[in-house]
Amino acid sequence: MEYLTAAQTAEKWNISRHRVSKLCSEGRIEGAKLMGNVWLAPEDAKKPEDMRLKIKEEK
Repeated sequence: MEYLTAAQTAEKWNISRHRVSKLCSEGRIEGAKLMGNVWLAPEDAKKPEDMRLKIKEEK
């Protein structure tokens, strides 16, 4: 399995490296692992939904 660093994953998903690291540490990126002080995410990992965004409910 090929892995990407947090920086590479961030560029791929168009988000910050810090955000990728946070997602990894929260266990939201399946298969991510910490090697030393660098998070690695599987190359084929799916970007998790941003739970910070509120979805407006239709009434």
